[in-house]
This record gives sequence, structure tokens and C-alpha cells, in this order.
Amino acid sequence: MQTSAAYADAPPIIQPGQRRRAIIATVIGNGLEWFDFTVYSFFAVIIARLFFPTGDDLSSLLLAVATFGVGFFMRPVGGIVLGIYADRVGRKAALSLTILLMAVGTTIIGIAPTYEQIGIFAPLLIVIARLMQGFSAGGEMGGATAFLTEYAPERERAYYSSWIQASIGVAVLLGAAVGTFVTSALSTEALNSWGWRLPFLLGIIIGPVGYYIRHHLDETPTFRAETTERSEQPLREVLRSYPRETLASFSMVILWTVCTYVLLFYMPTYSIKVLNVPQSTGFIAGMVGGLAIMVFSPIVGRLADRIGRRVLLSGAAVLILVLAWPMFALINQAPGLTTLVLFQLVFGVLIATYTGPILAAFSELFPAKVLSTGLSVAYNFAVTIFGGFASFIITWLIATTGSTMAPAIYVMIAAAISLVGTRFVREPAYLQRH
Repeated sequence: MQTSAAYADAPPIIQPGQRRRAIIATVIGNGLEWFDFTVYSFFAVIIARLFFPTGDDLSSLLLAVATFGVGFFMRPVGGIVLGIYADRVGRKAALSLTILLMAVGTTIIGIAPTYEQIGIFAPLLIVIARLMQGFSAGGEMGGATAFLTEYAPERERAYYSSWIQASIGVAVLLGAAVGTFVTSALSTEALNSWGWRLPFLLGIIIGPVGYYIRHHLDETPTFRAETTERSEQPLREVLRSYPRETLASFSMVILWTVCTYVLLFYMPTYSIKVLNVPQSTGFIAGMVGGLAIMVFSPIVGRLADRIGRRVLLSGAAVLILVLAWPMFALINQAPGLTTLVLFQLVFGVLIATYTGPILAAFSELFPAKVLSTGLSVAYNFAVTIFGGFASFIITWLIATTGSTMAPAIYVMIAAAISLVGTRFVREPAYLQRH
């Protein structure tokens, strides 16, 4: 594989204050994006009843989680369009646009009338909102990664980019905390009537804050310095010149997305429908998983800058492969708050270990002129195929086979595929010299 050409020349001088602002803006903005995008999954059971009434709980839930997956159809489109936009116009402009689009989609869900009020137009509004959110989320990861890695010192790229994953942990923690509050503090009637809207309304309020922060950032020095080498057709260049790098990135994203959408976002639904524990129990456990990712991702990122990316990526993939079955068996044999917290803590640490170094590894595969496009293509196609409909596939598998271990098998397959992909990772030049 080729190492990145983005850093061949001496990097521009960047003040420490600029780097701090870059991290803060990316963490806040990315966290808000993910909070808005994923809170839908936390309330899928209620949304199923209100917007997809079929007379059958399973059918309604399948429609609700399928609509969650609909947003992923737009992710490759958003990834390509916004990735190209970021590589041609700028990282700052792309990131400001993504958070605006996400806020609009969240607003639609938060104020949408239910099926009982407007009939078939209610689920149509939810679908439109999810498509908007999917388009926005498609451009977020590539733009955020390019933004932070271009601000990072050469020997700290894993640490800087790990804050993107930490912000996802913040989003999970915040979403689960809001879910815990509304499900514990409100009556069932109030929750089904208006309480479920509170997380979406919170997203409406904080969306403009994220836009303001991003809009007032400085463009990355690397992007400004690349004006003479900027690609006019970044998508064509990625497909023609970097197919191997794109395939390697795609394979490694598979485990990342399956862990995120199965082990984190699907678990509240799994806890209610399969384990038959109170909804608040699933949310409390989810807070532990989000907290573990938030805390450990930067620690792992710092470690990856010292010992390399590959050993952490491969090691985490092996442990997830080995532990998926026994951990799911544990929560099925003894469902409750203690086992669910242990489950989320173990996988939260392992997810942080796998994802902490991953974006730095990707950023070193593509030159700056096509970095956002290349990463967006690999990331979003993997997320769409393996993550977007994971909840739907698992719900259907459990219903048709009667086995509650279907999620474990899905995770194990993803871990095996991504383990192969980690073997293609090349360490940065400064680590190769030692």
C-alpha cells in the first residue's frame, strides 16, 4: 500500500490553540450528529407503535427498524457528494453543512404527527427525515477525519482522530441518559404521548450550537496548502488509483459498524424484546458502554501513536470474535442490570480499542486531496451493508429461528472479516524507523 502523500512536505505551523479548537469543535459537532442520528434506535419500540401500527408488535418493530435502515441508503450518496465537496471546497464548509442537514431531519421527527393523527403521511415523514439524516451522516466521518488528522502533529494522528470515536461515546452516553430519564421519570402514558419526543427536541436545540462552532473554525492548513494539487475528480481518482486502500478500509469498517449498531444502539431494543428487562435497564447499561468508549478511545489513540495501529486493531478484533458468544450467553442466562452493565463495559473497552486507532490508519492510506472522498466511500458502503439493517436482520433472525444468539453470530462474522483487513495496515513512517 502507498503511504499518504499528504504529509510529504514540511507541515504548516499550527498554534496549540488552533489544535484545541479543532478537537473541541469536532467532538461537539460529531457528538451532536451521532446523538441526532442514533436516538431513533433507542426509541424504536415506541416509534413502532405510534407511526407503524400494524396490529402486530413484531411487524411494527420490523417496520420501525427498517426505517432506521432506510437512512443508510442515503449514506453512500451523502458520503460521495459531501466527501467530494470537502475535498474541493473545504473541510469546514462540509462539516457546517452536515450538521445543518442533521438538525432539519431531527426536527421533522421531533414534531411529526403520529399515524393516528395524519395516517399514512406520518410514516412518510419519518422516512423523509431518516433519508436527510442518512445523507448528512454519510459526509460526517470523512470530513471530520480529514479535519482532525490535518490539524494533528505527525506523531499524534491516532490520538487526535480518536476523539471522533470518543464523541460517538458521548452521543451514546447522552442519548442513553436522556432515555433513562424519560423512561424512569414519566408514566407510560406520558412517555408514549409526548415524552419520547424530548430527545429529538433536545437535538433541535443543540443543532444550531454545533453549526455556530464549526462555522467559526479556521480551515485546515493542509487543505489551504494543497490548492495547486487539489483533485478535480476525487471520486474517479479514488476508484482508479486507490482501489486496494479502499477495499482494506471497507473491510475494517465492517466490525466497527457492526459493533456500533449491534452492541450499542440495538441493545436497548434487545433488552426489552428478548431479555424482558425494563426499558430503563437497557438505557443505564447503554450509558456504561458510551462512557467506556468516551474515556478509553483517546487513551488507546495515544497508545497507538507509540506502539502502532495494527497490534491494537488485530488484538481487539480477536477478542471481540472470542468473547461475543459467551457474553451474549451470559446476558441470556442471567438477564438483569448487573450482567448488562458488564456486557456494555467489556464491549465498550474493546470497541474503543478497535476504533481508537482506526481513523489514523485510514488517513495514512489516502493523500489529502482525496482523503475525505476515499474514506467516505469505504466507510459508508460498509456501514450501509453491514450496519444499517443489522437491527432488522437480527430481529427477523431471532423471530424466525427462535435463537436469541443471532446477534453473537453476526458480530463474530464481522470480526473475522475485519481481522483479515487489519493485516493490510501499514504503520506510519516514524514507527517503521524504530
